[in-house]
Amino acid sequence: MATPAEEIDVDGVKVRLTNRDKPYFPKLGKNGTKGKLFDYYLAVASGPMLAALRDRPTHLQRFPDGIDGEEIYQKRVPQKHPDYLETCTVTFPSGRTADALKVTHPSAIAWAAQMGTVTLHPWQVRCPDAEHPDELRIDLDPQPGTAFKEAREVAVDVLKPLLDELGLVGYPKTSGGRGVHIFLRIKPDWDFIAVRRAGIALAREVERRAPKAVTTSWWKEERGKRIFIDYNQNARDRTFASAYSARKTPIATVSTPLTWDELRDADPDDYTISTVPGFVAARPDPWADIDKTAQSLEPLLEMVKADEHERGLGDMPYPPSYPKMPGEPPRVQPSKKVAANWDEDGNPVKSD
Repeated sequence: MATPAEEIDVDGVKVRLTNRDKPYFPKLGKNGTKGKLFDYYLAVASGPMLAALRDRPTHLQRFPDGIDGEEIYQKRVPQKHPDYLETCTVTFPSGRTADALKVTHPSAIAWAAQMGTVTLHPWQVRCPDAEHPDELRIDLDPQPGTAFKEAREVAVDVLKPLLDELGLVGYPKTSGGRGVHIFLRIKPDWDFIAVRRAGIALAREVERRAPKAVTTSWWKEERGKRIFIDYNQNARDRTFASAYSARKTPIATVSTPLTWDELRDADPDDYTISTVPGFVAARPDPWADIDKTAQSLEPLLEMVKADEHERGLGDMPYPPSYPKMPGEPPRVQPSKKVAANWDEDGNPVKSD
């Protein structure tokens, strides 16, 4: 029998909550219900989570029947929605547009939880300027044979020293899974193409410093047992789990901001919807100064130029759903190339 609907006051806004006792994370029993997820988001929404999401167009990864049920990745706010919600128009790689949720108040996060949202996925822009990112995002993604431990080591022992050399400040968080995310707040002076190229240059330098541990190869067959830096996460309409978002894991882990020292010994399974509110309350927010640290991309754009002129390294493949981009190399899996159809520079041979 469904529990009665409730009206929850969220910083002065009434948000309706239904089916509080519905199982969302079955392994957790009574601690894994829709109500527990909603209460978790209430605990963090008014503080650090709102700061991370404020004014960002945000997609919703929804599981209305729990994580074992149907997954809905929702990019558009429904036409019928509460008056307290705001939206922001975004343009997808296809050229189509949509009115995405714009998070301006904790009630937007609570509404998302009521809609069965487990994870919120913000763009790297702030409305109304949805064309110029204010974040460069680094995704350290473990490949088969590697895990969080290896991603953590690459972040702390390779990436952090490189950022220090460049005079850049990175803010790390767990992904909520096996990976590590690092965000760099940047001035919104560059478009998606420039920010993505800057991310590629940074990833290539990390790979040069730790070639046995790191790969930038877009093709899975070339990655091996290394940490993949997913440079395409800086492309238009590619989103990360937000800071403080829950994830689709049996124990309801949370993508949790950490200090670099905390990251060195972190275990991602320690950060869940049950533990994170107390963890957040017990120490200062490690991302408190991120919005005061808007940085220039110029050090990374200089690395882009060096890659092009000194090493002959240009752009890298976009995801398959994107239109062909200027200067992009052919999107052909290496094992599927036929030698006779390609020149020595890796370009397709034109037929008469």
